[in-house]
Amino acid sequence: MSDNQPERKSFIRRAFGGLWSLIVNLYRGVIIISFLFSIYLIWSALTGGGSKKVENNVALVLWPSGALVDQLDSDPGQRLLEQFNGEPPSQTRLGDLVEAIEAAADDSRIPLAVLKLDNLTAASMPQLEELGAAMKKFRDKGKPIYAYGPSYDQTGYFAASLADDISMDPFGSVMLEGLSVYQNYFKDGLDKLGVEINVFRVGEYKSAVEPFLRNDMSEEARAANREWLGDLWKNYDQVVAGNRQFEAGFSDRYVAGFRDALKAHEGDTAKLALDAKLVTRLETLSEFRRRIGEQVGEDEDHGSFRQIHYGEYLRSVRSDRRGTDASGKKSQVAMIAVQGEIVDGAGEAGQAGGDTIADLLDEARRDDKVAAVVLRVDSPGGSVWASEQIRRGVQELKAGGKPVVVSMSSMAASGGYWVSMDANRIFAHESTITGSIGIFGLIPTLDKPFAKLGIHTDGVGTTPLAGAFRMDRPLSDDVKAIIQSQIDKGYHNFIEGVAAGRKLEVKRVDEIARGRVWSGKHAKQIGLVDEFGGLEQAAASAALLAGLSEGSWKLKPYEHPAGGPLSMLAQFFGSAGIRLDWLPSGIRLPLQGWLEHADVNQALALLSDRRGMYAYCFCEPALSSQTRH
Repeated sequence: MSDNQPERKSFIRRAFGGLWSLIVNLYRGVIIISFLFSIYLIWSALTGGGSKKVENNVALVLWPSGALVDQLDSDPGQRLLEQFNGEPPSQTRLGDLVEAIEAAADDSRIPLAVLKLDNLTAASMPQLEELGAAMKKFRDKGKPIYAYGPSYDQTGYFAASLADDISMDPFGSVMLEGLSVYQNYFKDGLDKLGVEINVFRVGEYKSAVEPFLRNDMSEEARAANREWLGDLWKNYDQVVAGNRQFEAGFSDRYVAGFRDALKAHEGDTAKLALDAKLVTRLETLSEFRRRIGEQVGEDEDHGSFRQIHYGEYLRSVRSDRRGTDASGKKSQVAMIAVQGEIVDGAGEAGQAGGDTIADLLDEARRDDKVAAVVLRVDSPGGSVWASEQIRRGVQELKAGGKPVVVSMSSMAASGGYWVSMDANRIFAHESTITGSIGIFGLIPTLDKPFAKLGIHTDGVGTTPLAGAFRMDRPLSDDVKAIIQSQIDKGYHNFIEGVAAGRKLEVKRVDEIARGRVWSGKHAKQIGLVDEFGGLEQAAASAALLAGLSEGSWKLKPYEHPAGGPLSMLAQFFGSAGIRLDWLPSGIRLPLQGWLEHADVNQALALLSDRRGMYAYCFCEPALSSQTRH
């Protein structure tokens, strides 16, 4: 009896142990399945879910939110939180708006469109002009577009002017103020801290380094900025005046007379805008909804007119195309976006990583379905090294027999022009900011502020250059001369590349370069831009250069896939700086900045070039009181 007791205990232990293991594994299985299902729901929410049936006689609601962009590059975690909190998205893809409007133009179910602008925070004139071209196609089909906004800032009013009918709340206003470039200057502050900024540059107009050297804008920069800002403001006036049938110069007259006119209207900004014919009518949102409801009917469940959001409409249209269209066999014109500051490596949200874009260009070169590439550039530049990697990718595409056409959006300056200069053709808008052909080096030394803290640096080296580039030591004259020589060589590489790519004399390029910023209008006059036009025109040119006949190709955004739900969730948690050791290879993603950039952050966050050489332009105008980041 006693001899069998241990055996029975062992059997009981094994039985209970096995049962417990089964329970634990079942529990884990349920948790994992629930977790994966939750991830799938999150992923579905972020990628748009299923499509909605489009009913007859509904209004297409164009409701851009946040900043207009060519490619969504915001933090996935931020987009996820926006979805869950019911907040409007921080970015809207311009191409989605354009595609929806153009599809609706030929859709008998859509008799009219509503442009709602209360959530639009940032957009450039080139972007809005491309949106306007799509809206014109819609209106040319006899379909009206109605704009509504509580108020209109400069950006919003430019967009609203594209509509047939502009409504505004009776408590609203139309605020036009002009264009400006203001920035912070740090010289006195740096002097007080004892920080010495060693700057190396070529060109009297390369003003990106001025904030570190001065307390104000130089006369050269002031003159150049006045010129291109004047071009953009004139373009603003011409476009809006043409849309609203005003006489040229109305913008200046409205701004100059605003104080007296407002006084005459006893401070009523809405009545002033109505009398100035900037808006068609004053009405509340409820009144606007009832008026549109008289045309398309009312949706009693939602207390508004019958409508479909452009995102839902687009999903439905794309779903229908997948079922009936054989365009997957068509040749592709790939659209690759260079959006944001150009930085070394892969880049983070809101940046154009040199390695990432170079990889995409190489993939397009090797992809048999891709016949040509449109490089869509909206960048002030950044790292020379990263810009050069992108330029080499363009060269290799051309060498492989695939043409490359650049479509300049809001800005393609400095490094943004560097990546563009070897393209077969360059398209821009008159209001595009470009040029700024020049480079600079910037090395801060901290020996003086360290000394104030009682910290000193000393040691020995085997040569005069050993340890000479440390930030806690002052730069010697030899080091400064070495760096300046590299900057000079980099500048000559830049202007020689522009001369070769644009078929200009090097001397002529030097005259129009030297860091000077140009509007697209002037850039075409001096040979930096070939044609005026947007993405549509650039894509058609690329297809023509590739020998593709009309209707045999399609424009397709070419970007790295966002990945499945696990990848999306990993990016979300990574953006919060959380280590996910339970995921493959222990994913660790850097903290993504959800904070807005101050001028000093913007100035210092770009210092990634491995040789300390930058082609960057701090030249984005303030189109409205909302600053674009």
